[in-house]
Amino acid sequence: MDTTETGLASWYTCETQGPRTASGEVCDPTGLTAAHPNLPFGTMVRVTNRDNGSTVEVRINDRGPFVDGRIIDLIEGAARQIDMIDTGVVPVQVDVIDTVQPPSRS
Repeated sequence: MDTTETGLASWYTCETQGPRTASGEVCDPTGLTAAHPNLPFGTMVRVTNRDNGSTVEVRINDRGPFVDGRIIDLIEGAARQIDMIDTGVVPVQVDVIDTVQPPSRS
């Protein structure tokens, strides 16, 4: 992936102490995390709501979204930060801030 991607974002939630994410973490609906189809777990991205200009920084810890045309799926807490709860799906820009480097093999 380039360092910038544009497309649609959706959001999801889970119960407190809910199921585990694809990375193995317990899902936290108030967190600042997101699902992305292929960025490495732990990658930090800035998501900008292109309708209102608000931004949130999130850590990738899950996989998805699994709907054509959507590029990222924010957990509820992150979606609230960029005011997309009521609309459900918004156009966004996703900028990679920090990528995770795999451990070196010695």
